[in-house]
Amino acid sequence: MTKTDFITKIAEEHSLSKAAAGRIFEDIFNTIEDEVSKEGKCSISGFGTFEARKRTSRTGRNPRTGETIEIPANVGIGFKAGKAFKERLNK
Repeated sequence: MTKTDFITKIAEEHSLSKAAAGRIFEDIFNTIEDEVSKEGKCSISGFGTFEARKRTSRTGRNPRTGETIEIPANVGIGFKAGKAFKERLNK
């Protein structure tokens, strides 16, 4: 499902315009992004937890040339599905 499909489905199910559903979609994901940026994680009960994960620097290899390169430390995002979400998936 793409972002457009998601917005269309929400608009149809809740009798909203696609523009209104799009704004709601953006607000939800902006809120999650803000919380993960500030607090390090955002938990949504019954769904799961988005979490900032620190990655240490490491040595990598350019697959094209075989050259060794240093990959700097950075922060990625992880998602851990909640128990209720996992149960719905495994039915």
